[in-house]
Order: sequence, then C-alpha cells, then structure tokens
Amino acid sequence: MLRFISILFALTLIAAAPALAQEEGGGTAEPETTIAADSAPEDDARITRRIEALFSEIDALSTVSVSVESGVVTLGGETASAEAARRAETLAARVEGVATVENRISRDVSLTGRVDPALGDAAARLQAGLRALPLVGLALAVFAGIALVGWFIAGRAVLWRRLTPNLFIAELVSGIVRVLALVLAVIAALTLLDATALLGALLGAAGVAGLAVGFAVKDTIENYVASVMLSVRQPFRPNDHVVIDGKEGRVIRLTSRATVLMTLDGNHLRIPNGAVFKAVILNYTRNAERRFDFMLGVDADDDAEAAVRRGVETLQALGFVLADPAPAGFIEKAGESTLDLRFLAWIDQTKADFMKSRSAALAAVKAALEAGGFTLPEPIYRLRFDNAPPTAQSARKPEAEPAPAKAEPGRVEADTRPDEAIVRRVEAERAEEAAPDLLSERARTE
Repeated sequence: MLRFISILFALTLIAAAPALAQEEGGGTAEPETTIAADSAPEDDARITRRIEALFSEIDALSTVSVSVESGVVTLGGETASAEAARRAETLAARVEGVATVENRISRDVSLTGRVDPALGDAAARLQAGLRALPLVGLALAVFAGIALVGWFIAGRAVLWRRLTPNLFIAELVSGIVRVLALVLAVIAALTLLDATALLGALLGAAGVAGLAVGFAVKDTIENYVASVMLSVRQPFRPNDHVVIDGKEGRVIRLTSRATVLMTLDGNHLRIPNGAVFKAVILNYTRNAERRFDFMLGVDADDDAEAAVRRGVETLQALGFVLADPAPAGFIEKAGESTLDLRFLAWIDQTKADFMKSRSAALAAVKAALEAGGFTLPEPIYRLRFDNAPPTAQSARKPEAEPAPAKAEPGRVEADTRPDEAIVRRVEAERAEEAAPDLLSERARTE
C-alpha cells in the first residue's frame, strides 16, 4: 500500500511539473499596440525606471528585476506566488513603449519565503483584531441589550393573555417576539461590525434551510397553523356533540396537533387539525332545539289526511315535544300497498334526549293510529302453484287469524331525559388529564 501511494504521488509530481514550470517563468506578454520602427536607448532607460518604480511600491514585486532592450522587457527574480508573477507581467506590459514582456520570474519555494509572509499576515491580522476589540465589545453589548429587552417583553405573560384570545395564542406571540428580538439583535451587531456580507449570507442560508424544513414537515406545519386558526375561531366548545366529516362524538379537547373526540360508544378519536380546519362540521349542541322525524305507513284505503291529523295531535300531547315550532305531518308518498306518512317534531336537547324522544314519539303515534282504526299493513305475498290438484283444504274458507294486540291509546309516559353518560365521561377526562387545551367554554364560537 505504501509503495502504491509513493508511486501515485511521484506520477502526480511528474504530471504537474510542466504546469509548475510554466507558472514559474518563461511566459510572455505582448501589448496590443503598434511597435515603433526604432527604439532609442533613452526610451529603454525610461521604461526601466518606470517599471522599477511601480514594482518598488508593491511588496510582493519588490524583488523582481527588470531589464529592457529595444522595448523588450525581461523580468527576473523570485516571487512568493505565481499570481504575483502574472501581476508583474501585466503591469510591465501596460507601460508605454513596451513591445513585449519576457517573464522569467520563478517562484520562491524556500521555507523562509513561505513562512515569513504567513507569519507577517498572521501578525497583521492579530493587530487588526486587537484594534477591533472595542468595536466587537460594543457589538456584543448591543446584541445582549436588544436580546434582553425582547426577552423581557416576551416574558410578560399577563400582557399577552390580555391581548390575545387564549393561552395558546399568547404563548405563540411570546415566542415570535423572542425570535424577532434575537434576529434584530444579530442584524444590529453585524451592521455595527460592517459585516453586511455575512448578514446576507446568514439570511440566505436561513431562507434555504427554512424552505427545506418547510417541505420536510409540511403536514406538521399545516396542523400547527390549523390549531392557531381553530383556537381563534372556536367552531366548537368542550363537550359539544359534533360530526366532523362523518366522525361523530363529543369534543374532549383541542391540542396543538389534533382534535380529540369521544365517540358515542365511549372511544377516543383523534382527528388532525389540518383535516378539521378544512372539514364540514355539524354541531348538534350549538342550537338546543333539534327536530326529529319518522315515517309510518297506513293502508291505501284509509283516510290518510285523518291519520296525519291524529298523529300530529298525538305529538302535541307529548310533554317533551315543543309547541313552538309545532309538530307537523304530511303524506310522503304512495307505496305499492300503503300510504307513507312522515311526522316531524322538535325537542329541547337540554331537557330531552334525541333518540329517546324519537322512539317514544314513534311508539305513541303508532298506538294512536291503531286505536283510531287505521291499519298499518304488513307486506303480503301471494303464492301460486300451477297444475296443483284442488284439495278440500284449499277450497275451504280460511279461518280468520286472531288480530294482533294493539297498544292502549293514551299518553305515553316514557323516560326521555338526556343521556348524560358520555357527557360525564368527557368532563371527568377534562378534569383528570393535565393535557393542554386550546378550547374555552367562555370563548366566542363561529
């Protein structure tokens, strides 16, 4: 392995030798001017003095020798870098009267020639740094002052709670104030140090990084922004009975990532806030009055309008049914063997349970119709047997089947009180768990 590395290094040096030789000298520069027919010795001396005067003012070119013969400038000596040699060649070619430049400058590869300039540069930078220490101290003081003022303002929790609608927004605004104060402190310090180029680079890098992070956590950011909007809008309150995109339950809490529901079966359901913000929300609790409906069928030969009147009168007699809006009924459609009647009634959900009330109302109307002589027909099927021999039993008149027992007419006393089981479970979870909640029972809803 060592032999292979040695051979590879040697080949690299051999390949680079022509390039190094070309950089060290042998180059020529020819000015793009017309060459005079004759050249006097005093012109060569003038060109020599002018070039030497130029090189003497430049530390990197002070060791370069100059000779001029018939307008041809020959440069010799050593420079610390190939860039200095090219610079000397360019300057010499620009002097008036120069026909061409022969560059024979070599690079100084001695240890002293390399170390001394580096040490000189380091010493110069150190001196410049020491001179800049007071300015750096002032910049640090400005940075610390602005950052501390911003931190102090952001820490006034009572102020932000008064100015914002809820605790979540207050914490968000406090964090934004801290970040803005930090950014302002950095900008002020770098501007004081005249490091605006560094500031631009930092801002550009921050922008690119922010864009990359934004694409990487797009869903998380969407949920977070949706949490902010939902906490401000408050489309529902704790324990509201809602349906969100077909998912039904009572609201437990709103977190910074998801809306937590308890289904009517007692299970937890978490919906991302991004989906909740864009969803169609049905809130059953927002309006205490709610309407239920059901259908009953009567025989096609019965008086359907009389059946509707009797059903409505029965609904009006129920204690849990509201008088305003009043119950109603109408003929929905005519079936194959029945007339379908639809009945509507309203209840106060704070006093009566929706499902219990609907069930009790349906039973009461059915019993009233049957007691009034209306027939609620059942499906009838007639079977026909082709080529079947007649029997005495088939020719005999069928015996009448006993009539089904009918419910006693009158007021149905049913338990329609609201079912508080899920409500109590939601309240218990809200009281036990210390999880953050962005909802407020006193906040205004939209």
